[in-house]
This record gives sequence, C-alpha cells and structure tokens, in this order.
Amino acid sequence: MNQPTDAVDKDPVAKICGEPLMEIPRDLYIPPEALEVFLDTFQGPLDLLLYLIRKHNLDILDIPMAELTKQYMAYVELMRIDQLELAAEYLLMTALLIEIKSRMLLPTPVTATEEEQDPRAELVRRLLEYEQIKLAAFKLNEIPQAERDFSLAQVWIEKETVLNPPQVDVDDLRNAWVTLLTRAKVNRHHHITRESLSVRAHMSQVLRYLQDRQLVEFYDLFSPQANVAEVVVIFLALLELAKETLVEITQSETFGIIYVRSIES
Repeated sequence: MNQPTDAVDKDPVAKICGEPLMEIPRDLYIPPEALEVFLDTFQGPLDLLLYLIRKHNLDILDIPMAELTKQYMAYVELMRIDQLELAAEYLLMTALLIEIKSRMLLPTPVTATEEEQDPRAELVRRLLEYEQIKLAAFKLNEIPQAERDFSLAQVWIEKETVLNPPQVDVDDLRNAWVTLLTRAKVNRHHHITRESLSVRAHMSQVLRYLQDRQLVEFYDLFSPQANVAEVVVIFLALLELAKETLVEITQSETFGIIYVRSIES
C-alpha cells in the first residue's frame, strides 16, 4: 500500500480534547463505518480535486499534474482502507489523472490543435463547471427556506357576507316626494308670510339629527307640521347631502321603507 505524502500527513486525522491527533494508534480498533467521515467530506472526485487545488493554491488553468495526482492518490488510498465499493468513482478519476500525466510526458505533434496539445483541457473545463455549480448551490442554500430558517404562519379567514341593499331609483324618490306633498297640504294655512329658508342650514340640521343614529326612516326627517316650503328645503338639503356623499340613502326592498344614514356615523 502506498504511504500518504507529507502534505497529507500534516493534516490531523482527528482531534481529542482539542488536541490534534497526527497519526492513528496501531493498537486502536476502528469500526468499519468510521471511515465514512472521509467520504462524507467530498461529494465526488471532482469535489476532492477542487479541494486539493484550492488547499494547495494551485492554478486551476495550469494544473501541475504530478503534484495533484500524488495528493489525490493519497486521499483515495485512505478511502480504500475499508470502503472499496464507495471509492470506485474515485479510482476511475485516479486512472484519468495518471493518463493525463502520462500524455503530458509524450511529445506533442506539431499539427495538433490547442486542446489536443494540452491533455488537461477537458479536466479543467469540468472542474470550472463543477465549481460554478457548487457556488450556485451554496448561494441557493443561503436563501431562507421554510421549516428550516422560518416557520410558516397559518391564518384562518372567516368569510363575512355583507348584504348590500338595493339602490334607490328615481321612481322611489318621486313617490316619496308625492307622499310628502300630500301630507304637507293638510297643514296649509291661509296666512301669507314670507320666510327665508336656507338649504345649508337644513343640511346641518339633518346631519345633527343623524349624528347619533345609525338608520333613520326617510319620513322621520320631515316634521309632520312642516309646510310645503319647509318640505322642499329639507328635501333639497337631503339631495345635496347625498350628492356630497355625506349621507347614504338605501332601500331594503322594492317599495319598501327608505332609510337614511350618515356616512361619518
């Protein structure tokens, strides 16, 4: 069995109480599964090669094949101690490295292309692609993941049905207006008086009346003792309030009771 190189021996095989253990005691029993630690460190032969290149500060575009092959074979020899079946792909890469190393010792034909002149070209391409994929995988792993970096919150939404009453049309307002005029004729007097009525004043009066009430029937806004002039002014004030979206006029059903409410209430 080939002995590991000095570069490999410099790495401690384990740490005991914080102290590095440079050599495994010969009388120490090692369970068969213990060597899985070496294999778990790397994801494959390309990962091991990239590790050796970065560890020894080798130029990936100008790989010294003799040194890299020596370091690689030392690691593979450690893997073969008890896990031969798991090291098969590593042995295949060993054969490839030896082949590249041998081809570099042969003279290069004059008519050969650039890739044919350098036997390392294919290996360098594979290493660079693997490094890019590994870096991309590392960046993806840094993205927060559900159930690893944070927990998903569950929200229960209770559906609430809001019934929108039908809108009041022109015929409903006209019928209400006729009813008000009919009631106002009963209170008609023969006394001729001149009274100044303000639409704005009655708008404020209607808003004050609606302030503490949620819904008010349309007819309750008109006093039974109001004459025609007052009814007209109050009706105009109500229309102006609806136009300025200060009140809302609704009706629950056709020919039903008309309700008025303040938007701000």
